[in-house]
Amino acid sequence: MIGLWLARELGYAYLDTGALYRAIALMALRHGVAVSDGERLTSLVGAADLELEPGGSRGFQLFLGGEDVTAALFEAYVNEAVSPVAAHAGVRAALLPIQRRLAAAGRVVMVGRDIGTVVMPGAELKLYLDASLEERALRRWEQEGRAREFSAVLEDVRGRDLLDSERASSPLRAASDAVVLMTDGMGMDEEMGRIRELVGM
Repeated sequence: MIGLWLARELGYAYLDTGALYRAIALMALRHGVAVSDGERLTSLVGAADLELEPGGSRGFQLFLGGEDVTAALFEAYVNEAVSPVAAHAGVRAALLPIQRRLAAAGRVVMVGRDIGTVVMPGAELKLYLDASLEERALRRWEQEGRAREFSAVLEDVRGRDLLDSERASSPLRAASDAVVLMTDGMGMDEEMGRIRELVGM
């Protein structure tokens, strides 16, 4: 939510590129396409009628074939599918021009795991927010209302880290010129204050 807050502070558009991967994962689940089938998943991108509009509590609304699927993108079954889908080089390559087109539409805060390294390597400012595995799992657990055992959430986050950092295409890493901000133990106000300093607000 930090990216959305920053976009609103600056008066910029907001784009969480993960929503696009979630949309492809949702399409795959609806069409019975296995998350391991990179070729068919890539073809889904070409067939996808995706529209992204500003608004809503998440800062955007994503329409798939005219249907607002924003809420569905964050259901648990999509959460489980998105990392395997995003690991396919073909899917990432097919979504790249869409992401760049959206970024070129105007001033934008983009959030994603390869924005600074692949999508927008020439971005004016690259912020890489990080935290320990345990800290990120704790935040996820709290977001989920402690509905599951913490150990299960921890393993989910650990598994996603492994997939994202070891995938062949666009592995998760900070750009060499990114400002890395470790947020362990930071409250939201402190985190926002540090970002304001970095942005020059």
